[in-house]
Amino acid sequence: MKNAIYIVIVCVFTSLNLHSQEISDTKFGKGLINFTAKDSSFSVKFAPRMQFRSFTTWDHDGESYEDPEQAFLIRRARLKFDGWALTPKLKYKIELGLSSNDIGGANQFTGNAPRYILDAVLKWNFYENFELWAGQTKLPGNVERVISSGNLQFIDRSILNSRFNIDRDIGLQLHHKINLGEKFVIKEKFALSQGEGRNVNVGNIGGLQYTGRLEFLPFGEFEGKGDYSQSDLEREKSPKVMVGAVYDFNNNAVKTRSNQGSFMILENGEIFETDISTIFVDAVFKYNGLSFLAEYANRDAEEPLAIRTGETNLPDFIVAEGDAFNVQAGYLFKNNYEIAARYSMNDFSEVTNLLDREEYTLGASKYIVGHKLKVQADLNYARQDGLNDFISFRAGFDFHF
Repeated sequence: MKNAIYIVIVCVFTSLNLHSQEISDTKFGKGLINFTAKDSSFSVKFAPRMQFRSFTTWDHDGESYEDPEQAFLIRRARLKFDGWALTPKLKYKIELGLSSNDIGGANQFTGNAPRYILDAVLKWNFYENFELWAGQTKLPGNVERVISSGNLQFIDRSILNSRFNIDRDIGLQLHHKINLGEKFVIKEKFALSQGEGRNVNVGNIGGLQYTGRLEFLPFGEFEGKGDYSQSDLEREKSPKVMVGAVYDFNNNAVKTRSNQGSFMILENGEIFETDISTIFVDAVFKYNGLSFLAEYANRDAEEPLAIRTGETNLPDFIVAEGDAFNVQAGYLFKNNYEIAARYSMNDFSEVTNLLDREEYTLGASKYIVGHKLKVQADLNYARQDGLNDFISFRAGFDFHF
């Protein structure tokens, strides 16, 4: 896989060199390469991107805040290819990750190989408003997760998303859209997937995962797909609303967070399996620079504790079941500076003994070329189980061709 990525990079830059004397009508933020074949048999857009982050954290020891801990990080570094083949009705997307966060998580179920592949999916508009997807990509879960990490209002997603999202998986999806009257739109999304997350190459381990999402847009579609991009960069001229609901069922799930978290491998080598259900309800509102997002999540497991068979009778693994809530709002000024605030909480079931957590966040952003080139910072105050707390300051920039 590593050699394949090197070949891709060499080919891209060779192409750039061959065409270095040509004048292109593309511009920054629209892809490093944006090409359509002369015979209209395919198109390709190549858009690399990176995120730089700085973290400073002050932990509280019960009496006072300790000396700060500081770190720099390349949070994401990715190569994205998308376009269509033979007909605009057959689209594709390939996205590769290069940073440590992108490729981490290798195990025996991924062939002990780095997890380079984020997305590798074909999208076929086979009839009217029906679109069939096949491959690996994000499941139609909570809206905050499906929004690209490059289109966020804060430095990173909320703690609801970090503990409850269903992320990417391999399988099939069916998307459909209904237009009712002049503006009202309903979108339906269904997915059938393996249920163990991305880059698993040993076949189905537990059961299959079933996901359904319904979206209601009573005032019509957002400008520039703004329902899946945080902040109101389009400055909606009339109020726009999207309300969504998701039900996800992972039959015989083998990981601690449905298709995310750790594989539940017991001491005897057997894999613990349990049915896990996840529910999301979310809403997005935008109007004239004002943006609002709210999410609720609930996870329930048939057997939340993977019990060890030894004398202590302690669980080897715990399914992170419980509830979570996230609400955030921001206002974008005409000079493209934005201020935003967020409150998030995770409330885990008592049987799990996991620590509940609350986070309060204040953020500021400067959008230079929309989300493609921006500088962001936020200040967080977090409490765990009402006892331990810490303060963190995060800053960074996004750079997307």
